Amino acid sequence: METRTTSRRTFLSLSMGVPLGAALAACGSSGPTKPGTAASTGGGGGGKSATYWYLSTQPQEGVRTRTMERFNKANPNGTIEGTTFQNDAFKTKIKTAIGAGQAPTLIWGWGGGTLRSYVQAGQVDDLTPFFEQNQQLKDRLFPSSFGAATIDGKIYAMPCETMQPIVLYYDKRAFEKIGAQPPQTWGDIMDLVPKFNAKGIAPFSLGGQSRWTNMMWLEFLFDRIAGPEVFQAVFDGEKDAWSHPAALDALTKMQELIKANGFIKGFSSITADSNADQALLYTGKAAMMLHGGWTYGSMKTDGGDFVSGGNLGYMNFPPVDGGKGDPGNTVGNPGQYMSISSKATPEQKEIAKKFFATELMSDASAKEWVGTGAVPIVKGADSMFTSSPDAEFLKFVYGIAVNAKSFAQSWDQALSPTAAEVLLDNIAKLFQLSISPQQFTSNMNAVIGK
Repeated sequence: METRTTSRRTFLSLSMGVPLGAALAACGSSGPTKPGTAASTGGGGGGKSATYWYLSTQPQEGVRTRTMERFNKANPNGTIEGTTFQNDAFKTKIKTAIGAGQAPTLIWGWGGGTLRSYVQAGQVDDLTPFFEQNQQLKDRLFPSSFGAATIDGKIYAMPCETMQPIVLYYDKRAFEKIGAQPPQTWGDIMDLVPKFNAKGIAPFSLGGQSRWTNMMWLEFLFDRIAGPEVFQAVFDGEKDAWSHPAALDALTKMQELIKANGFIKGFSSITADSNADQALLYTGKAAMMLHGGWTYGSMKTDGGDFVSGGNLGYMNFPPVDGGKGDPGNTVGNPGQYMSISSKATPEQKEIAKKFFATELMSDASAKEWVGTGAVPIVKGADSMFTSSPDAEFLKFVYGIAVNAKSFAQSWDQALSPTAAEVLLDNIAKLFQLSISPQQFTSNMNAVIGK
């Protein structure tokens, strides 16, 4: 975590008392590929085209591509060239490109700690004047979406796309087979584990090789046991914050679930990028899955009649018995974000700003996001749900975001890239049972403030 020398951005300011926000970014499924136009590898060169890298998962990739194509059709003298990547490949590629001064014009991301590192390195432009000149655009988006885009009081990214809290999905057919109801408490989860295993159904699917999928479990356990204050202390850089009794309780409960065979066998070798974890749910091999709101669209697209046949259930993460956290709280990211590379040419920067102002979150784009089963971060988006076949899910997601007292940003995005990498590495080890809760907290306390 970086040292804060001016105004301290508190983690809870992203989430407390605000109407909307969300989303662990969606996983990719293929890439890199070049949709529509021939893509450049960087944004620092000349020419009249801006460059744009984004994730390759469907149906989200299609919306991003069509949004870009509409802009290009309306602006033939100043177009955008796109390249798609898988989620993990994108993270590696964009980090390398930015470090080399060869970033694309439009830097897509998740805000938070990673954006702060870009700002400190002088790699992205301050967009505060742009939003002051385009107040109508700013007012169109939910205020909460700007939290992770704001560093020391200045806006460095355009909030875009969708809000996606993390959701506990379940297969109604699996519950019918064991004659049980979805879990209402953590105790219910533990009670369900042996019942599903006895029927040859994995209690939970998990793409553990991707690491961040494991993290979502800890985010909820920390919150349900003690509320958002425990991670707030980590974010604020408090000494030994990871050693809070509630943190040790959450880590211990997590390993108890793993030891009880709560997850699909071999989960540490399953990838989220391939959507293999989702397939385990909709093919009936697993009963439940904790995952991002974006997976609804993927399961609808790839899961046959799983969604259309009414077999998919969904709920917020249940409370932990005796826990102090509000069961209405949620976790995720307050949107997706697009910054402008400071290395781009003036012409490329103008193209990017025009894209932000006219098409990125236009009515056409917002309607397409609704069509994927997602909630765009545009005010009044709920008015678009009525005619959608996914209206029930959309209202569910919207309701979680509106009613949550705390909508916490995903840990690996809130922290600095250095601390986030250590976090993900230790979470993987915790889930593989190769380190204890005490070792986890000791390892994480060592990188507080880095």
